[in-house]
Amino acid sequence: MTRFNLNADMAEGFGDWQMGNDDGLLGIINTANIACGFHAGDYNIMGDVMTKAAASDVSVGAHPGFYDLHGFGRRKLHLSEAEIERLIAYQLGATIAIGQLSGIAVTHIKPHGAINNMACADRALADAIVRGTSAVDQNIILLAPVLSELYAAGEAAGLPVAGEVFADRAYMPDGQLVPRSRPDAMIHDKAESLAQCVRMFCEHTIVAVDGTALSVKADSVCVHGDGPQAVEIAGFIKAGLEAEGLQPAALPDMLG
Repeated sequence: MTRFNLNADMAEGFGDWQMGNDDGLLGIINTANIACGFHAGDYNIMGDVMTKAAASDVSVGAHPGFYDLHGFGRRKLHLSEAEIERLIAYQLGATIAIGQLSGIAVTHIKPHGAINNMACADRALADAIVRGTSAVDQNIILLAPVLSELYAAGEAAGLPVAGEVFADRAYMPDGQLVPRSRPDAMIHDKAESLAQCVRMFCEHTIVAVDGTALSVKADSVCVHGDGPQAVEIAGFIKAGLEAEGLQPAALPDMLG
């Protein structure tokens, strides 16, 4: 039976301010990407969500972003490669430490927002992210977008790499995500999101906005957890993929 992994970005509140329905999503997803405090999150929220994830048999990973709370990590910052390495190592190390406090293993890393999007097309940036990651843990899974320079950089460095696709994002002909500034960047209809997921996992194909068919190997699909219908959409996609005969699995099991 073919497997799929469903992941969501979590712990993206700050102090008393909360974003998304983490508790609701943890009953549906297989993998949680934990904000590390730079674009969102703090040490208390990190620990709480990681503990709940472990209790729900949801694998956890670090979700490091640019140091940009006001911009939620979605603004492009142009940093030196050395600063990128430290940025990644700092956040990954902090996530691992919070996990160790509760006996929870951090099994993957997935960059957030702008730094992730930039690394998809910028090999030097991608290599810096991978160096920062490898310095902390050479065996951690890199969750990277399919057809990206980040995916290629992780493979070249010998990291275990899982290919990520998006349920609610449209794709350019080169395999990059359509920029959020464009009106066609997001897929708002849940049936269309499910259809895209079925193509990616069952037919191993992404259809770009111009109709170009791209061949992919998808391991994990991201459902954004910050929308008001996130729990409903995540449940709809999970049920739809299971109806196609696919079995949900934690991210480490996808590469096992």
